[in-house]
Amino acid sequence: MQTNPQVNSELSFEDFKAEVLNDYTIAVTSRECSLLGRREVLTGKAKFGIFGDGKEVPQLAWAKAFKNGDWRSGYYRDQTFMMAIGELTIEQFFAGLYAHTDIKADPMSAGRQMGGHFGTHSLNEDGTWKNLAQQKNSSADISPTAGQMPRLLGLAQASKIFRNVSGLQHKTQFSINGDEVAWGTIGNASTSEGLFWETINAAGVLQVPMVMCVWDDEYGISVHAKHQTTKENISEILMGFQRTEDAKGYEIIRVKGWDYAGLVEAFQKAGKIAREEHVPVLMHVLELTQPQGHSTSGSHERYKSPERLQWEKEHDCNHKMREWMIASNIATAEELDQLEKDIKKKVRNGKKAAWSAFLAPQLKEQEEVVTLLTHLAESSPNKVFIEKIKNDLAGNDEPIRKDILSAARKALRYVVTEETSEKRQLQDWINNYFEIIQPKYSAHLYSEEDNKATQIAEVKATYDADAEMVDGRLVLRDNFDSIFSNHPETLVFGEDSGTIGDVNQGLEGLQEKHGELRVSDTGIREATILGQGIGMAMRGLRPIAEIQYLDYILYCLQIMSDDLATVRYRTNGLQKAPLIVRTRGHRLEGIWHSGSQMGGLIHLLRGMYLLVPRDMTKAAGFYNTLLQSDEPAVIVECLNGYRLKEKMPNNLGELRTPIGVVETVKEGTDITLVSYGSTLRIVQEAAIELQQVGIDAEVIDTQSLLPFDLNHDVVKSVAKTNRLLVIDEDVPGGASAYLLQHIVDEQNAYVHLDSKPQALAAQPHRPAYGTDGDYFSKPSVEDVFEKVYEMMHEVDPSSYPALR
Repeated sequence: MQTNPQVNSELSFEDFKAEVLNDYTIAVTSRECSLLGRREVLTGKAKFGIFGDGKEVPQLAWAKAFKNGDWRSGYYRDQTFMMAIGELTIEQFFAGLYAHTDIKADPMSAGRQMGGHFGTHSLNEDGTWKNLAQQKNSSADISPTAGQMPRLLGLAQASKIFRNVSGLQHKTQFSINGDEVAWGTIGNASTSEGLFWETINAAGVLQVPMVMCVWDDEYGISVHAKHQTTKENISEILMGFQRTEDAKGYEIIRVKGWDYAGLVEAFQKAGKIAREEHVPVLMHVLELTQPQGHSTSGSHERYKSPERLQWEKEHDCNHKMREWMIASNIATAEELDQLEKDIKKKVRNGKKAAWSAFLAPQLKEQEEVVTLLTHLAESSPNKVFIEKIKNDLAGNDEPIRKDILSAARKALRYVVTEETSEKRQLQDWINNYFEIIQPKYSAHLYSEEDNKATQIAEVKATYDADAEMVDGRLVLRDNFDSIFSNHPETLVFGEDSGTIGDVNQGLEGLQEKHGELRVSDTGIREATILGQGIGMAMRGLRPIAEIQYLDYILYCLQIMSDDLATVRYRTNGLQKAPLIVRTRGHRLEGIWHSGSQMGGLIHLLRGMYLLVPRDMTKAAGFYNTLLQSDEPAVIVECLNGYRLKEKMPNNLGELRTPIGVVETVKEGTDITLVSYGSTLRIVQEAAIELQQVGIDAEVIDTQSLLPFDLNHDVVKSVAKTNRLLVIDEDVPGGASAYLLQHIVDEQNAYVHLDSKPQALAAQPHRPAYGTDGDYFSKPSVEDVFEKVYEMMHEVDPSSYPALR
């Protein structure tokens, strides 16, 4: 039985009625948007629809507990919540459905994400931070199931950091005393995902102000909860996480999803506990419905019984709220009938306005091309063919940009041999159109601001005259010490990062000096380590997330690829997460810690930087460079370099390694050798041995793979040597193929080559164990020597007779 929600005692009944009626208006508006949205997809105006119908009332209650500074990390059912906090209008809802590329029309993503994916703007137009503590915040959604959960952990942990770390109290644009709550939403079926469980466990350990809301409608697309969850009840099987007087854990709250009054009370309670006590809360919202099924890709009548469908009609949350309002004398049935009628009209008008706004620029562009094709046809012997294209385009009442540009490009083929002003006008229009339109779909993959990482100038390491030769790890450690001493917003965390100072002692003693919250150990849970970093970076901190070994990055690669690498892109440049991911790899012995995932990372992490320093001084410089910018990156330190001796610089914390710039570490005239990381040392050794047989090799360190050689310095080397060999320890066709494509194709090095460009990579398997396993699995000094010698033999057999 529903009761009136708890309200301020000073609130009059009339004010209370007005508030409830306003909530109901939002609920009905959201439902009408869902219903009309489905029709727009089925009629072809939109490509796909996934909506929040059936979840309206709990989201209204949630919005009441959501305060300025709070964060949402949700999924594609939260449209009512976004409307309730004032961040989504009817027109914006439909603009997102139509993929309107104007950020003012679709502020969620400017058409880059399908409808139902929501976010707010964290950045001003110039890329600077907004005052996040004075606005309601939503991190940009992603579609992959449960992928929003790790980020949620970091958004919550940021509040703990702001509350407890000294030196951050002045950063009030990001937090007010760490009072902000991070709210997550997920469908009950998606709680089957490992990312959910990893996040639940990590939040319980960390004790962060996080409220996890599970919308439970008993299905995951067509699959019932009995196939998803033990006991068919997520809160029941999580009861072991319930906090007690003797043990920290969760507060677990269950509430019916159609009980407006109960929901308001439950969400207020959850918010209060999380906000004041920094305790995580699980909100299990039960007995919800999904009136239109999962999405426009199918009908739920195919898999729900008639009895279930009838139950859903009776327990629809909007229907139950309507019943309660009438029973509580808040409104009569007649008043609500009229209200619903008015809302339907308003939503229809909003839909029409959104469609007109979406279509308007394309109609103008269509008119321009039709005019150009009319003139082109009149001037061409191929008039009949061009007119056919023109008439087809002109007859399209609802053209999209594909139709317009495709018509223009096809018409151009018919005048390829002609030289007329009409042809030049069409060519100019097409080229100009690409310049204007392509960025609407491609801009903001990386920062476009003045402080972008590739614009940070190099600061070379400097040394005292009597500089000591030390283990490389000490260069790294002392540089981290400088970072943490001068930047209170920085912190590092990972497996073994805290107490022992990481497995290679690159953080030795820093936890004791800077505190457990800034240099901390985590559990064995790579996905949520990454998520901690993403969430905290979104809130203005500068985290360094340590993934202990390069091959462990596979555990969190989905989060890195789908979430971190796309944050800036999928928000059209209006959110960022400048997370640094620290890891180590290369040339250790054995399958599991010496594989090279570079080829995969290169292709899956566009939107991030992938940096491969050859020594710890270069690595230290990369950390310093990135902290001058605001972009995410992976730094792969050389596993076999921590104990190698390097000179100790005297400008730690200040030296900077440039990103996207190669370095020539040995000049030569006969062949260009390109490599990176630990393999570079092997190449350098081979170059010395090649010198002894009269082959003068130029050795180039890529330093970074994403991006690679922005200044096109490698082609300058190839122009001098006329030969090219790329060497790395990735599998054949991996990073070496990527580098070759850049050098030969993008830099046009092929015009300078007198020999076939080649790559020398590892065997097509993980490296076998032991020193011999390494020797027979990855390029050795002898392999490099013989490959170069073989290439020179082809050029001059008499000077370089065959070795074998």
